[in-house]
Amino acid sequence: MHDVLDPRDLVPDEAEQLRLSGYPVGGLEERARAAAAQGDLEELARVSAELATLERDPGWHYEEPEDDATLLAGLAGSPRLRVPRDRIADRIAGAWLGRTVGNTLGKPVEGLSRPQVELYLRAAGHWPITGYLPLLEPLPEGVPWLHPSAPLATAGRFTDVPRDDDLDWTILGLHVLESHGRGVSTEQVAAEWLDRVPFTQTFTAERAAYRNLARGIVPPRTAVVDNPYREWIGALIRGDVFGYASPGDLAEAARLALVDARLSHTANGTYGEMWAAALTAAALCVDTAEEALRRASDVVPPGSRLAEVLAMVLAQRSAGASAPEVLDRVDADLGRYPWVHTLPNAALISVGLLWGRSFTEAVGTTLAGGRDTDSNAATVGSVHGALHGVAGVPADLVGTTHVRVRSAVRDHDRVRIDELAARTLALVPA
Repeated sequence: MHDVLDPRDLVPDEAEQLRLSGYPVGGLEERARAAAAQGDLEELARVSAELATLERDPGWHYEEPEDDATLLAGLAGSPRLRVPRDRIADRIAGAWLGRTVGNTLGKPVEGLSRPQVELYLRAAGHWPITGYLPLLEPLPEGVPWLHPSAPLATAGRFTDVPRDDDLDWTILGLHVLESHGRGVSTEQVAAEWLDRVPFTQTFTAERAAYRNLARGIVPPRTAVVDNPYREWIGALIRGDVFGYASPGDLAEAARLALVDARLSHTANGTYGEMWAAALTAAALCVDTAEEALRRASDVVPPGSRLAEVLAMVLAQRSAGASAPEVLDRVDADLGRYPWVHTLPNAALISVGLLWGRSFTEAVGTTLAGGRDTDSNAATVGSVHGALHGVAGVPADLVGTTHVRVRSAVRDHDRVRIDELAARTLALVPA
């Protein structure tokens, strides 16, 4: 599924990406899917060539810049927040801890729809969720499958934090900042990918960019050559660490995220990482999730679809809507997007943070929306931990299992969470 080496996936997925981005695809998407089903590579090549000639519909009313100059100009003048120096170490540690715990909570049901998640959680006696999910065998009726990682990420089946790309990228981002500093270039990020992360432990947009690098393509073209996943959530999951290292400085966090994101993403994919970085940078310094979300929204281009989605969730909160009502709205407005697209998942992250009063409630509310549950829960846990420190992450969920992290990043397997937090703290400007 979504094999970056197979035109039977790439061409239909590119047609979908273009359709969702305002291009008049017409019958090309149907032709691509039919050709893929028949294994007709010649027809897929013809469709791909036709897709490449399309121009965006002139009625498209969004403004989604992709050039660095415009995006950086949008960060100018962002106010810096006061850093709580007496608590910053605890809040960074809470962010790392919350990210690992949230990620594990969401792993077993990753990719399930909203109704399927509810069916599984109810059958497991976890509606709403209260802890790590058990592995149910047989699966409840209506739940066709669990994520392949479920046997390693369900209750009683792990002794360390299970390995996940949502954590690998956070660890790698820390290593990148330690190795290259704040002047890091996208080319240096690319070199660290090739040196530190196995190709088979990357997915969708990251795997496409990695493939492009191996073929000698250089950034930022790595983000656009045969990469239909360039607006999916892969960049957003890489952003938190740039906020950890830049508490209170949302513009700097977003700038670093842009340097990282342009390797594999464009438009809303890039904005998602900038937003996530600004969100954690703000959460380390403010008192409420709502303030962090409002502050972080300022780094997102105002004419973009992501800005529209984030504003919708905040408006629903101000209007007094319930969490289920807003989840319904997300399904209605954004259900046409793939389950790993940035837009619906950013909305679900926001819903969890705004309506969840505790760590578990925030993560549980986000999980209830389905889609990329482990990525979303990781970000929610990260922000909650940044807001409340280590004490904000339930001790029973930390236990003895969330002390060390299994990681595919070279030289970092079983790294201690407290070590990651200490290394991050060393990067924070005095």
